[in-house]
Amino acid sequence: MPAAPRVASLHRYPVKSMLGESLQELDVDERGVVGDRAWSVRTPEGKFGSGKSSTRFDAVVGLLDVRAAMADGSVVVTFADGDAHRVDDPVAADRLSALLGRPLRFGAETDVSHFDDGPVSLIGLASVRALADARGETVDTRRFRANIVVDTSPAFVEDEWIGRQVQIGSVVLEVILPSPRCVMINMSSADLPAQPGNLSALGPLHDSSLGVIARVVTPGRLCNGDELRLL
Repeated sequence: MPAAPRVASLHRYPVKSMLGESLQELDVDERGVVGDRAWSVRTPEGKFGSGKSSTRFDAVVGLLDVRAAMADGSVVVTFADGDAHRVDDPVAADRLSALLGRPLRFGAETDVSHFDDGPVSLIGLASVRALADARGETVDTRRFRANIVVDTSPAFVEDEWIGRQVQIGSVVLEVILPSPRCVMINMSSADLPAQPGNLSALGPLHDSSLGVIARVVTPGRLCNGDELRLL
Protein backbone atom coordinates (compact mmCIF):
# COMPACT_ATOMS: atom_id res chain seq x y z
CA MET A 1 0.00 0.00 0.00
CA PRO A 2 1.47 3.42 -0.91
CA ALA A 3 2.35 5.74 1.96
CA ALA A 4 -0.26 8.34 2.89
CA PRO A 5 0.44 11.78 1.43
CA ARG A 6 2.03 14.21 3.87
CA VAL A 7 2.52 17.95 3.93
CA ALA A 8 5.89 18.86 2.40
CA SER A 9 5.70 22.65 2.86
CA LEU A 10 3.29 25.41 3.88
CA HIS A 11 2.99 28.93 2.50
CA ARG A 12 1.13 32.16 3.14
CA TYR A 13 0.88 35.21 0.85
CA PRO A 14 -0.25 38.20 2.92
CA VAL A 15 -0.40 40.50 -0.14
CA LYS A 16 -2.03 39.11 -3.27
CA SER A 17 0.42 38.57 -6.17
CA MET A 18 3.52 39.34 -4.07
CA LEU A 19 5.99 36.79 -2.76
CA GLY A 20 5.03 35.33 0.58
CA GLU A 21 6.48 33.30 3.42
CA SER A 22 7.13 29.63 4.16
CA LEU A 23 5.96 28.46 7.56
CA GLN A 24 6.09 25.39 9.77
CA GLU A 25 2.38 25.61 10.61
CA LEU A 26 -0.74 27.40 9.39
CA ASP A 27 -3.83 28.47 11.27
CA VAL A 28 -7.01 28.15 9.23
CA ASP A 29 -10.32 29.90 9.92
CA GLU A 30 -13.63 29.99 8.03
CA ARG A 31 -12.16 32.35 5.40
CA GLY A 32 -9.03 30.29 4.71
CA VAL A 33 -5.41 30.46 5.84
CA VAL A 34 -5.25 33.21 8.45
CA GLY A 35 -3.65 36.27 6.86
CA ASP A 36 -3.46 34.81 3.36
CA ARG A 37 -4.19 37.36 0.61
CA ALA A 38 -5.59 39.65 3.31
CA TRP A 39 -4.20 42.66 1.43
CA SER A 40 -3.87 43.53 -2.23
CA VAL A 41 -2.32 46.19 -4.39
CA ARG A 42 -4.93 48.51 -5.94
CA THR A 43 -4.72 50.49 -9.16
CA PRO A 44 -6.33 53.93 -9.65
CA GLU A 45 -9.24 52.13 -11.36
CA GLY A 46 -9.83 50.14 -8.18
CA LYS A 47 -8.70 46.81 -9.64
CA PHE A 48 -6.52 44.32 -7.80
CA GLY A 49 -2.90 44.18 -8.92
CA SER A 50 -2.16 40.75 -10.38
CA GLY A 51 -0.14 38.90 -12.99
CA LYS A 52 -3.12 38.96 -15.36
CA SER A 53 -5.92 41.27 -16.47
CA SER A 54 -9.64 40.59 -16.09
CA THR A 55 -12.75 42.33 -14.79
CA ARG A 56 -11.34 42.25 -11.24
CA PHE A 57 -7.59 42.20 -11.90
CA ASP A 58 -5.06 44.45 -13.58
CA ALA A 59 -1.67 43.11 -14.66
CA VAL A 60 1.00 44.91 -12.61
CA VAL A 61 4.44 43.74 -13.68
CA GLY A 62 6.98 43.60 -10.86
CA LEU A 63 4.83 42.64 -7.88
CA LEU A 64 6.68 39.33 -7.62
CA ASP A 65 9.89 41.25 -6.89
CA VAL A 66 8.46 42.33 -3.52
CA ARG A 67 7.95 40.07 -0.51
CA ALA A 68 5.20 40.23 2.10
CA ALA A 69 5.20 38.59 5.54
CA MET A 70 3.33 38.87 8.81
CA ALA A 71 5.19 40.23 11.82
CA ASP A 72 3.70 41.02 15.22
CA GLY A 73 0.19 41.01 13.82
CA SER A 74 0.98 43.35 10.92
CA VAL A 75 1.86 42.77 7.28
CA VAL A 76 5.31 44.02 6.26
CA VAL A 77 6.46 44.40 2.66
CA THR A 78 10.16 44.12 1.88
CA PHE A 79 11.76 45.42 -1.30
CA ALA A 80 14.76 43.92 -3.09
CA ASP A 81 17.17 46.31 -1.38
CA GLY A 82 15.93 45.21 2.07
CA ASP A 83 13.84 48.34 2.69
CA ALA A 84 10.76 47.23 4.67
CA HIS A 85 7.54 48.99 5.63
CA ARG A 86 4.21 48.05 7.15
CA VAL A 87 1.60 47.69 4.45
CA ASP A 88 -0.58 50.37 6.07
CA ASP A 89 2.30 52.88 6.08
CA PRO A 90 1.83 55.30 3.14
CA VAL A 91 5.57 55.06 2.50
CA ALA A 92 5.07 51.46 1.35
CA ALA A 93 2.64 52.52 -1.39
CA ASP A 94 4.86 55.45 -2.39
CA ARG A 95 7.87 53.17 -2.66
CA LEU A 96 5.94 50.57 -4.69
CA SER A 97 4.53 53.22 -7.02
CA ALA A 98 7.99 54.64 -7.67
CA LEU A 99 9.42 51.16 -8.25
CA LEU A 100 6.76 50.07 -10.74
CA GLY A 101 6.21 53.43 -12.40
CA ARG A 102 2.47 53.81 -11.80
CA PRO A 103 0.29 55.04 -8.93
CA LEU A 104 -0.58 52.18 -6.61
CA ARG A 105 -1.93 51.73 -3.12
CA PHE A 106 -2.53 48.90 -0.68
CA GLY A 107 -5.98 47.85 0.46
CA ALA A 108 -7.29 45.31 2.96
CA GLU A 109 -9.90 42.83 1.80
CA THR A 110 -13.48 44.05 2.23
CA ASP A 111 -16.60 42.51 0.69
CA VAL A 112 -14.84 41.54 -2.55
CA SER A 113 -12.64 38.47 -2.14
CA HIS A 114 -8.95 38.61 -2.96
CA PHE A 115 -8.94 34.92 -3.87
CA ASP A 116 -8.92 33.97 -7.53
CA ASP A 117 -10.82 30.68 -7.34
CA GLY A 118 -11.21 29.74 -3.68
CA PRO A 119 -9.69 30.09 -0.24
CA VAL A 120 -7.15 27.25 0.14
CA SER A 121 -4.87 25.85 -2.56
CA LEU A 122 -3.14 22.46 -2.51
CA ILE A 123 -0.67 20.97 -4.97
CA GLY A 124 1.06 17.59 -5.22
CA LEU A 125 4.80 17.31 -5.75
CA ALA A 126 4.28 14.46 -8.21
CA SER A 127 2.12 16.72 -10.37
CA VAL A 128 4.84 19.37 -10.51
CA ARG A 129 7.36 16.67 -11.42
CA ALA A 130 5.09 15.55 -14.27
CA LEU A 131 5.21 19.07 -15.72
CA ALA A 132 8.99 19.13 -15.26
CA ASP A 133 9.26 15.82 -17.12
CA ALA A 134 7.13 17.17 -19.96
CA ARG A 135 9.37 20.23 -20.16
CA GLY A 136 12.62 18.34 -19.78
CA GLU A 137 13.76 20.76 -17.09
CA THR A 138 13.20 21.42 -13.40
CA VAL A 139 10.05 23.37 -12.48
CA ASP A 140 10.07 24.95 -9.03
CA THR A 141 6.98 24.30 -6.91
CA ARG A 142 7.07 27.91 -5.69
CA ARG A 143 5.82 29.05 -9.08
CA PHE A 144 2.35 27.75 -8.22
CA ARG A 145 1.92 29.76 -4.99
CA ALA A 146 0.00 26.98 -3.22
CA ASN A 147 -0.77 27.18 0.48
CA ILE A 148 -0.22 23.46 1.03
CA VAL A 149 2.33 21.40 -0.89
CA VAL A 150 1.78 17.66 -0.45
CA ASP A 151 4.23 14.82 -1.13
CA THR A 152 2.08 12.74 -3.48
CA SER A 153 2.15 9.79 -5.85
CA PRO A 154 1.10 9.37 -8.62
CA ALA A 155 0.93 12.63 -10.57
CA PHE A 156 -2.40 14.45 -10.47
CA VAL A 157 -3.75 12.26 -7.69
CA GLU A 158 -5.17 15.41 -6.10
CA ASP A 159 -7.81 15.44 -8.87
CA GLU A 160 -9.30 12.40 -7.10
CA TRP A 161 -9.92 14.54 -4.02
CA ILE A 162 -12.36 16.85 -5.84
CA GLY A 163 -15.82 16.53 -4.29
CA ARG A 164 -14.41 14.93 -1.14
CA GLN A 165 -13.26 16.12 2.25
CA VAL A 166 -9.68 15.81 3.46
CA GLN A 167 -8.29 16.23 6.96
CA ILE A 168 -4.84 17.67 7.64
CA GLY A 169 -4.00 18.20 11.29
CA SER A 170 -7.21 19.45 12.89
CA VAL A 171 -8.34 21.14 9.66
CA VAL A 172 -11.02 19.66 7.42
CA LEU A 173 -11.24 20.92 3.84
CA GLU A 174 -13.66 20.17 1.04
CA VAL A 175 -11.86 20.05 -2.31
CA ILE A 176 -14.09 21.83 -4.81
CA LEU A 177 -12.30 22.25 -8.15
CA PRO A 178 -9.04 21.99 -10.10
CA SER A 179 -6.70 24.98 -9.83
CA PRO A 180 -6.59 26.73 -13.24
CA ARG A 181 -3.22 28.27 -14.07
CA CYS A 182 -2.28 31.53 -15.77
CA VAL A 183 0.83 33.21 -17.12
CA MET A 184 2.15 33.82 -13.58
CA ILE A 185 3.70 30.33 -13.59
CA ASN A 186 6.04 31.56 -16.35
CA MET A 187 7.02 34.84 -14.72
CA SER A 188 10.21 35.87 -12.98
CA SER A 189 10.28 36.79 -9.31
CA ALA A 190 12.82 37.85 -6.72
CA ASP A 191 13.37 34.12 -6.11
CA LEU A 192 13.15 32.62 -9.60
CA PRO A 193 14.05 33.55 -13.19
CA ALA A 194 11.40 33.64 -15.89
CA GLN A 195 10.56 30.22 -17.32
CA PRO A 196 8.54 30.69 -20.52
CA GLY A 197 6.65 27.67 -21.74
CA ASN A 198 5.29 26.31 -18.46
CA LEU A 199 1.72 27.36 -19.19
CA SER A 200 1.77 26.22 -22.82
CA ALA A 201 3.14 22.82 -21.74
CA LEU A 202 0.52 22.46 -19.02
CA GLY A 203 -2.32 22.89 -21.54
CA PRO A 204 -1.97 19.56 -23.35
CA LEU A 205 -0.57 17.84 -20.26
CA HIS A 206 -3.42 18.58 -17.86
CA ASP A 207 -5.87 21.06 -19.35
CA SER A 208 -3.94 24.06 -17.97
CA SER A 209 -4.71 23.07 -14.35
CA LEU A 210 -2.37 21.94 -11.61
CA GLY A 211 -3.36 21.34 -8.00
CA VAL A 212 -6.78 21.86 -6.44
CA ILE A 213 -8.82 24.47 -4.59
CA ALA A 214 -10.63 23.77 -1.32
CA ARG A 215 -13.03 25.47 1.05
CA VAL A 216 -12.84 25.24 4.84
CA VAL A 217 -15.22 22.85 6.60
CA THR A 218 -13.54 22.77 10.02
CA PRO A 219 -11.03 25.45 11.07
CA GLY A 220 -7.92 24.49 12.98
CA ARG A 221 -4.18 24.16 12.59
CA LEU A 222 -1.99 22.08 10.30
CA CYS A 223 1.77 21.54 10.31
CA ASN A 224 4.60 20.39 8.09
CA GLY A 225 4.67 16.60 8.05
CA ASP A 226 0.98 16.19 8.83
CA GLU A 227 -0.76 13.34 7.02
CA LEU A 228 -3.53 14.12 4.54
CA ARG A 229 -6.46 11.76 5.11
CA LEU A 230 -9.43 11.34 2.77
CA LEU A 231 -12.67 11.31 4.75
